[in-house]
Amino acid sequence: MHISIINGPNLNLLGKREPEWYGTRSFDSFLPELMADFPDHRIDFFQSNDEGALIDRLQADGFSCDGILINAGGYTHTSVALGDTIAAIACPVVEVHISHPLRRETFRHVSYLSPHCIGLVSGFGLASYHLALNGLLSHLSTLGAAKKH
Repeated sequence: MHISIINGPNLNLLGKREPEWYGTRSFDSFLPELMADFPDHRIDFFQSNDEGALIDRLQADGFSCDGILINAGGYTHTSVALGDTIAAIACPVVEVHISHPLRRETFRHVSYLSPHCIGLVSGFGLASYHLALNGLLSHLSTLGAAKKH
């Protein structure tokens, strides 16, 4: 399977910013471990602080990948455009958050992405990506089995 991981604003600062919410490990140090845990799958990674760049990447990957994990950071709670893009693409998308938004400020309780995603994993630190990837692969496997019948 070909999976894309897309991270939004400020996630390039993991390991440096608000360790009480995001931990002390960078995503760059975590990604090789995640890839090693899923050696039979191609995993691409993209991060941007720019909403337009995230939309462009979703549009490109949404028709060429088997699935996408997205952590849109703060855009989760503000971007109708990202939600619209997820609704428009062909592949399934799982929303991922390192912290648990419902345990945080009330403005973080709304997601413009969730209604268009097949699932949501949050609150398990960087392990949220691992859990989300397992869920996405299980979903894709079920779809593949259904197509064979």
